[in-house]
Amino acid sequence: MAKSADIYYKVHPWKIIEKGFNKDYARVSESVFSLGNEYMGTRGYFEEGYSGDSLIGNYFNGIYEAAELEKSGYKGIIDRTEFIVNSADWLYTRIEADGEAADLNTAAFRDFERVLDLKSGILTRSYTWVLKSGKKLRLEFERFLSMKEAEIAVQRIKITPVDFSGEITLYSGIDFTQIHHMTGNCMWNVTEAASEDNAISLLGNTVSTDQSLLVSCLFQCDCEEKTDYKEEKKLVRKFLLSGEEGKTAEFTKIIRNISRKGTGYREKEEFQKKCRENSQVLKSLSYEKLREDTLSWWEETWRDSDIAIEGDELNQQGIRYCIFQMHQTYHGADKGTIIGAKGLTGEAYSGNTFWDTEAYCLPFYIFNNTEAARHLLEFRYLTLPEAMERAKALDCKGAFYPIATITGRECCSLWQHASLQLQASTAVAYGFWHYENITGDEEFIFEKGLPILIELSRMLASRGDWSADQTRYGFYGVMGPDEFQMMVNNNCYTNYLGKKTLEYTLEVLQRCAGKDPAGYQEIRKERNLTAEEIGFFRNIAEHMYIPYDEETGIFEQHEGYFNLPHVDINKIPIAEFPLYHHWTYDRIYRNDMLKQPDVLMMMLLYNRDFTEEQLKNNYEYYEPRCIHESSLSPSVHSILASQLRKEEEAYKFFGFATRMDLDNYNRNTGEGLHTTSIAAAWMNIVYGFGGMRSDGKELSFAPSLPEEWKGYSFKVHFKEDVILTSVDEAGIKISSRKGSGIQVLIYGKPYTLGQEELVIPITR
Repeated sequence: MAKSADIYYKVHPWKIIEKGFNKDYARVSESVFSLGNEYMGTRGYFEEGYSGDSLIGNYFNGIYEAAELEKSGYKGIIDRTEFIVNSADWLYTRIEADGEAADLNTAAFRDFERVLDLKSGILTRSYTWVLKSGKKLRLEFERFLSMKEAEIAVQRIKITPVDFSGEITLYSGIDFTQIHHMTGNCMWNVTEAASEDNAISLLGNTVSTDQSLLVSCLFQCDCEEKTDYKEEKKLVRKFLLSGEEGKTAEFTKIIRNISRKGTGYREKEEFQKKCRENSQVLKSLSYEKLREDTLSWWEETWRDSDIAIEGDELNQQGIRYCIFQMHQTYHGADKGTIIGAKGLTGEAYSGNTFWDTEAYCLPFYIFNNTEAARHLLEFRYLTLPEAMERAKALDCKGAFYPIATITGRECCSLWQHASLQLQASTAVAYGFWHYENITGDEEFIFEKGLPILIELSRMLASRGDWSADQTRYGFYGVMGPDEFQMMVNNNCYTNYLGKKTLEYTLEVLQRCAGKDPAGYQEIRKERNLTAEEIGFFRNIAEHMYIPYDEETGIFEQHEGYFNLPHVDINKIPIAEFPLYHHWTYDRIYRNDMLKQPDVLMMMLLYNRDFTEEQLKNNYEYYEPRCIHESSLSPSVHSILASQLRKEEEAYKFFGFATRMDLDNYNRNTGEGLHTTSIAAAWMNIVYGFGGMRSDGKELSFAPSLPEEWKGYSFKVHFKEDVILTSVDEAGIKISSRKGSGIQVLIYGKPYTLGQEELVIPITR
């Protein structure tokens, strides 16, 4: 892996600290210092204005715009895409003194410091602004998003004239003129503006998708004069402050953002009601209470989800940053929303969710916030009609889930991904299976999962076909997770996940028939599911072709893969990465090089289905062929290397798992954070070094201790209890918080967990 760390921030176990401001790192820091609460997210830009390179970004989960694409003459290729839309700058501020503006791109300053406190979720920044006259003004900024009142954000500014007294002008307001960088246009129309004694508001509507956002600001400031300035799509209030030498003036702005995502009558009526009551709600809010509630939320969250590492401050900071961002990105506050590949931190990937959500992100929520996990899966239930329309467009029955989406519609315009990749659909089935396997929430599966499983099985039954001799079933003309092989036949991962989806559907149908006969008959009638169709599902599952070489114990990635020309990836010059930018598109597909794990991903998801020997053989065959062009790839290799006790290799792949964005490994953090890779970092520790597996009847653990660490500990929520695990040179200590008698396997041996710690030696 020809990637290196760009260590810029100070190392601290609970804080991200930037000492001094580097203009070349401005966009990276805007991403790294992003705040979110699932409902909304804001990049870490300078609210007082910055004339240098910057992406002022504020995003709302589910608020999107659409773009028409050139219509193709071929069926199944989309002609419309959707993207998360940059919204109003509700932190808008300008500060002037002696006719100068505070702009860190042009002004003189010293003592710059920016700190994101992971324990509290509060972002602070401060510097001393040196005016041309030599006068000095100390500026301190604080912002946070409420984790309990999702619509609320808070900004506080402290202004201290260090060595003079004089007038200071502060402008604060709402700016809907922000450009969405992908389109180069502002995607909002402003229809209403309002101004009261201590508050202002603007109502914006997206230009084509009929969604609304009311942004309101409550100001708390002692000043001599207030004046409003209204421009097109912008409303700003001017405050004149009498600055006294050495005396700090405080300015507080409480923001409420009310969004309307749905376009139906009920959604509009609810939105209008909130708008009518907004003034009273805003006035009832206090900075102190909002701050206290947010601190309390984070304290409780860290108590139940912290990972502690002893002897490695760099990765300690890194994994806590990852956990922090996972909770910021999603915690079940807003049903029917998704996790975009960049969360709410940037515009790359257009805010779309991918199959990574179920494969990489869902495990974090299953073991840290079960309600959030259920809400993520519920999005797929709510968008089942769109998946069924997509199946029709691809000449399939049932439901075909999009490879990239915001609302359930396919948003990927690359036909080879949108039409050939079945892993989004099978990942949905895997997500429901994994969720039920851990939570035992059978009622949810019968109600929300079974309709999806039936339609997915129908799609698989119509998308696949029999071999020429009618002896085996498989999928033809597909692209697997590797993505460097296109239009292949019988991709092993695709076939195996298809088989598992069909088997799970049959098993849930059988359970439903036995436990809820009336419900079983109702869903069969509702879905027009016949006994013949169920029999066909069983037949193709039993005859699914899984390419496998008995002699070598290696699963063939797809038919013909073993005969492809070999590329020694270690001989590819570093200057040619990323390959998409340096190789012709077709050249990438003409050899056995892998972009990311395919067969190995299958062996991780259903780990207990394979022997240790099979895992070893496949790991040693495919690992040298993988160039890790995906940020998700190294974690899978690290987890499986840990299982095989290839400890040095496991730690090498772990290398940038926790710090991909903090250290800008891919040199693209400025576009936004790699949210699913952040989730993979959590898996890398819990599933990798912790050796946890969650695909059997019991949870199992097989911990190892990296030589670089003195010890580590992690927590997983399970069966309404919390399993506490710590590992050091003395051994493994494991217990459960409530002592509820959880049955687990440790190094293959059964144990019952109580509140008293079990101490077990590490098996190497």
